[in-house]
Amino acid sequence: MQQLSGSLTQTLSPWQPGAFALVVFAVLVAGLIGVILFLTFWLNPRRDEREKARPYECSMLPTGQARFNYPTPFYLVATFFLLFDAEAVYVLTWALSFDRLDLAGWLHITFFIGVLLLSLFYIWRKGGLEWSVRPQR
Repeated sequence: MQQLSGSLTQTLSPWQPGAFALVVFAVLVAGLIGVILFLTFWLNPRRDEREKARPYECSMLPTGQARFNYPTPFYLVATFFLLFDAEAVYVLTWALSFDRLDLAGWLHITFFIGVLLLSLFYIWRKGGLEWSVRPQR
């Protein structure tokens, strides 16, 4: 009974790694976030002022329209950059730990690269990589 009580105490200890420590950590973080949000709204109530709604650009007064429609290819390039930048991080970490991985690691990265290549071919086929505007048919 004492051994069971000891192992239960050790299992429920927030200082030992395990699910209970994770739950305690998550509750503490959620509580801290709640306190910070409450203090933010309580100490600094939202006041809508005209000056705050004005666009700010390096202390210069805005001229013209603040909303400029960027061409869609800029967004596509940004999206592709994020996609392939994240892909490079995964592949680089896989390559650095190649010696310690077994067949399962190789299969995982092969599947990952395969999904990325399928996505790339899909985007290519849909015309996402074309910079110029296609004439309408």
